[in-house]
Order: sequence, then structure tokens, then C-alpha cells
Amino acid sequence: MSPRPNPALPLATPAGVEVLTRILTQGPIPRVEIARRAGLSQAAVTKAVAPLIEAGFVTDQPVTARSGEVVEAQLGIGRPVSPLTVIRNSVSVIGLKVTPTALIGVTTDFSAGIITARQQPLPDHSVETVLQRLTDLASELIGTLGDDSGPLIGIGVAVSGDVDAEHGVVRDSPFMGWRDVGVGELLTEKLGVPVVVTNDVRALTVSEHWFGVGVNADSFAVVTIGSGVGCGLYINGEVVSGAHGVSGELGHLPLAPGELVCTCGRRGCVETVASSDAILNRTRETTGRPDLDLSGAIELAHGGDENAREAFDRAGEVIGSALAAMVNLVGPELVVIAGEGVADYDLYEQRMREAFAAHAFGAAGDCRLMLRSHTFNDWARGAAATVIRSYVRGEQPFQR
Repeated sequence: MSPRPNPALPLATPAGVEVLTRILTQGPIPRVEIARRAGLSQAAVTKAVAPLIEAGFVTDQPVTARSGEVVEAQLGIGRPVSPLTVIRNSVSVIGLKVTPTALIGVTTDFSAGIITARQQPLPDHSVETVLQRLTDLASELIGTLGDDSGPLIGIGVAVSGDVDAEHGVVRDSPFMGWRDVGVGELLTEKLGVPVVVTNDVRALTVSEHWFGVGVNADSFAVVTIGSGVGCGLYINGEVVSGAHGVSGELGHLPLAPGELVCTCGRRGCVETVASSDAILNRTRETTGRPDLDLSGAIELAHGGDENAREAFDRAGEVIGSALAAMVNLVGPELVVIAGEGVADYDLYEQRMREAFAAHAFGAAGDCRLMLRSHTFNDWARGAAATVIRSYVRGEQPFQR
């Protein structure tokens, strides 16, 4: 099916954006509670909500939660109040995650709940091949949107590396071998749908901020461990983008031995020791087993092989030091450790926590380190979450 026209959000003021954001991220929520948390009058909340209800984006009627239970709210003594919640199927969103070996895509509703997931292998990293496969995957996902789905508002694309989100340009992605690729413009031309392109870890951080563990946190960081080591930051009420579009590059702190060359071309980056590829390469080298794959290295380490254990211990030491450096600098209350590499978390957790404790300064050591398992679908969901955030805020390419 062809995507239906993008429905306009009736948000004329910053207060309206704030109110809808609260409903999306903290709902179901009563009007009086929105007013309290947002520092608005109840009259301002009512004025902002009325057109959203009329346009079919929000409801104050009883709704069914994903668990199947009817949602009600009660404040203190008295009758239950009618909480506000978004109408999940009022819009649809597509999120796409680009990896060196595959594309992962999901469709979500307005609350970033995954409806459909698809995966497509990549035969090579050429821009032409990847863009065509992205187009094919997006078209396939559009075809899954049924009559009960809302109109498609946009497509999010998450890519590792230095991404200019404002202009939809991948400036430098070492894993993909891309430089200055205008993914947003090229995909928009092919699909005729607004496209938001962002760094993959930042997309995951947006998802956690709006729909995950960061909803009620004052500050947090998401650290991803896998083929690379990434970091997204939520500080002072916003996901940090950086003045030049680069921030949180934990994997490229120079904390590893200087003779090790990173995929970015620099020496001594955290990724040269702590990424899954680095751990595997070290294990192959020290065991004399060039045939090993990562699962084999993990099995050896769990079996007590000293050389395999050393590779994971070394990774844990560097990750812990990097976490301490980040926490010392920006002071988040929580660090979420995620990514495909967390499957091996137990192999380097102790050394990582010891290194973190040794280098965290003063009360920074009280920062909580939390494991959160993620799949590639979650990365794609993060790309969809960035579309939802841009749509609500009226940012590129959804200016009001």
C-alpha cells in the first residue's frame, strides 16, 4: 500500500509540545499531573489537549494497556480521574538499523511499540547497494501496514559513526566505509516519505529517554558494547548531540595501548581492546587458534582458558576506565550497558566494576551501572523513536 498523507499535529505553542511529550512518555497521566510536572496551569493543559483529542492523537477515555488491563488513575481520595494517553495507532513509524552485514527494520505505533520486524542481509557496503536494500526493506514494511494502522509519518535510519542529523548526512562511518553520504535526501527521493537519519547509539538513547529507563531519570548514559563501543548521553533535559554533531564517543577515548590501530584509523582507542572483534582477535592471537569465532572464544573463557580470560579481563579493565572517565566528566545518575556484547557481560563484569571504582572520583562512584539486554530490533526501534521525537517537536523534516 502507498503511505497515506502525513497528518499534521495541532501543536501551536511550546506548551502544546510539552503537554504531548508528557502524555507520550509518561502517560496515561491526568491533566492535573501534567500541569504539576510541566509547571503549567490546568487551563493551559486543557487548551493544549483539546485539539489533540479532536484530531484523534490523544484520548481521555479508558484505554487498554498492552497487558490487556483497562487503565485507570486515581489521585488521593475520591473518584477515579480520566488519564490522558496517546492513541497508539493514530500514526505509524518505520525504523531501520544499518549494520555491516544486515539491515533490520520495524514498524511501530505512536508510542514506539514494535508491530512488525523484518531483516535483510547485505551483500556489500556500497552506498548504491545499501540504499536499494533500505528502499526495498522500507517498501516491504510499508506493505505490512493494514487498515488498523495509522498513516506513516516518517522513516528513521540509524547508522554508526559521525552523522549530521540536521541534514541527514552520514559524514563518516568507518564500519560502512562511508563518507559524506546524503542518506536522508536520497531515501526521501526514492520513498516519498520524510526520513530522519541519526547516529545509532544516539537513537537508542532517544528511545530510552522517551520510552525506556530514562523516562524518570534526571540524567543517564547508554553505553553499547559490540562490534564497536558507543555512548549516548542524556544531560540537563536533552539527549546530547554536540556542537558539531559528535558526542559521547567513548569507544574512541585513547585508553588502550598505542600500538593498536582502530577501525577509525587512530591508535589506542577503547574499541581496539573492548569491542567484540578486538576480544576475538586477542583470543585468536594468544591461543594460537585463528579458526576461533566469537562463540568459541566465549566458550573457552567460560571454561577457564587463561588466554581467553585475559582478553575479556583486558576489555573489562579498559571499559571500566572509560566509564569512569565519562562519569567523572558529565556525572550521570545511571549508566545503561547495552548492545550485543552484553551477552558476554559476566566475563568482564568484575574487572570492569573494579576499574570503574578505582577511577571514579568521589561521589561519581555512586553512579549505577545497569545491564539492559538489547536486540537489533531495539536499535531499529530507536530510529523510529527519533522520528516520533522530531515529529512532535516540529524538527527537520517536520517543521511546522
